[in-house]
Amino acid sequence: MNPIEIFKAFIEGVVLIASPCILPVLPLVLAASTDGGKKRPFGIITGFILSFSLFALASRTLVEALHIDPNTIKTVSLWLLLLFGLVLLSAKLSDMFSSLTRSAANLGNKAGQAQKDGFFSGMGIGALIGLVWTPCAGPILAVVLVEVIRQKTNLDAAAVIFSFAVGAGVPMLAIALVGRSLLTRFSFFTRHTETLRRALGVIIILSVGYLAFPAQVDALLTKSAPPQHKATTAAPAPAPALHLEDALKSPYPAPAFAGLKDWINSKPLTMAGLKGKVVLVDFWTYSCINCVRTLPYLNDWYKKYHDKGLVIVGIHSPEFAFEKDPANVRAAVAARHIEYPVALDNELETWGNFNNEYWPAHYLISRQGQVVYTHFGEGDDDITENNIRYLLGLAGAAKRELADKQAFSSDQTPETYLGYARAEGYTGSPDLQHDLSANYTFASSVPQDSWTLQGQWHVGPQRDTAMAAGAGLRLNFTAKEVYLVMGSADGSPLQVGVTLNGVPASGKDVHNGAIMVTRHTIYELIDQQAAKNGLLEITAAKPGLEVYSFTFGS
Repeated sequence: MNPIEIFKAFIEGVVLIASPCILPVLPLVLAASTDGGKKRPFGIITGFILSFSLFALASRTLVEALHIDPNTIKTVSLWLLLLFGLVLLSAKLSDMFSSLTRSAANLGNKAGQAQKDGFFSGMGIGALIGLVWTPCAGPILAVVLVEVIRQKTNLDAAAVIFSFAVGAGVPMLAIALVGRSLLTRFSFFTRHTETLRRALGVIIILSVGYLAFPAQVDALLTKSAPPQHKATTAAPAPAPALHLEDALKSPYPAPAFAGLKDWINSKPLTMAGLKGKVVLVDFWTYSCINCVRTLPYLNDWYKKYHDKGLVIVGIHSPEFAFEKDPANVRAAVAARHIEYPVALDNELETWGNFNNEYWPAHYLISRQGQVVYTHFGEGDDDITENNIRYLLGLAGAAKRELADKQAFSSDQTPETYLGYARAEGYTGSPDLQHDLSANYTFASSVPQDSWTLQGQWHVGPQRDTAMAAGAGLRLNFTAKEVYLVMGSADGSPLQVGVTLNGVPASGKDVHNGAIMVTRHTIYELIDQQAAKNGLLEITAAKPGLEVYSFTFGS
């Protein structure tokens, strides 16, 4: 057990009080502290610490076993926070909520002792706050959760997360006690408790809005719209590189590389050793179509600016287990003609150091070692290149070699995962059988953005595997391009039939209605002239086909 890590977690918890993520929680703590006896605030913080710690420790197992999408958890948490805010706006709902927490406390008090001090009812409220707040706690919490998952033993993980929870709880307790003291000392607050409670509810709702839509709120406050993707036709040249566009308001020291055990095209690099260079760190994974579409720009920038002081480092951060195989990554690097350094971040340590959440993600670092610009997803390549030129001290606009490409249409089918851990849109009979082989039957009608199975399939957390020849999958989609991450279970080549609206398909990887799956990677199945609706069907010629996820482009 490392005492330095434990103390660091405590400090990170204390510092969290300055984060915007704390805003929705403080009104809840203050509102709950006004009722009950003097011990109730202590009960709230105790419940918060315990529930948060247990939830975070459970995530150590859940993240590894189920590959749960953190965005889904965060969305549910924001809805619950919104519900709490609405409860505070209504006197009737507030009374009902207080009654529920008192009932829960009485159930826990089997000895039948009176709850005069409100400690146990406070624990119930604190437990709810801890559960709801956990996924919304922002970048600092993300670092701690990564640390928890990395710990070698459950005891080490428990010590780290409990220390963090105590650190977060201490300033909350101080605020609750001070707020309670103010309410008792100043008659104004006691006369207007109803108004105060509603004001706290409004603060929670506004905070949830900011956490859910930070970019839109920032754009509204600054009266500027977020940057849009450019058209696919000839794009205008970017403005002369006279300043940083969309620069970070608060640049920060570039985090260190960590856990990078395999390097391609380079010996191991360190952030300290790159001081004096302009560095572009690109988080990507080779089966992500959004990442693949950014690679031509990265290759172009490397060729134009490497000899002028630009270093591009591709941090390959896997989403699926097969992406951890160095041989698979090397094959992808060769196939995409990548010449800049690529490092395998199989344990997501560098990903965690950067608090990254996206594929692809660009972090542009100045010669002084400061992260000055970030961009997540596709698009805005002209802005990124302008900023590269500015940091390199190059005057004038760049000569555009590539036009920007719009990555999606308004009604495009969203990314669709096929393993049960993240599966959405499945229809058919029977329901998806987790970790079991079953005989499936196509649904008679497949709704928009939905999929169905036929024949013998084994459904796992990340992938579905065809267990017999003739196993099929249908997808009702809207897009110009359709991609599918596939592989062969035993590594041998495997033929897959592909039809679009009942007709043999043709495309980049598909010829006369068939595609040969030779390795685990992303394959293009459909490329239409424009984005439109269609019914795609694939059929495995023999057992062993593994399918992971569909992605789309327009």
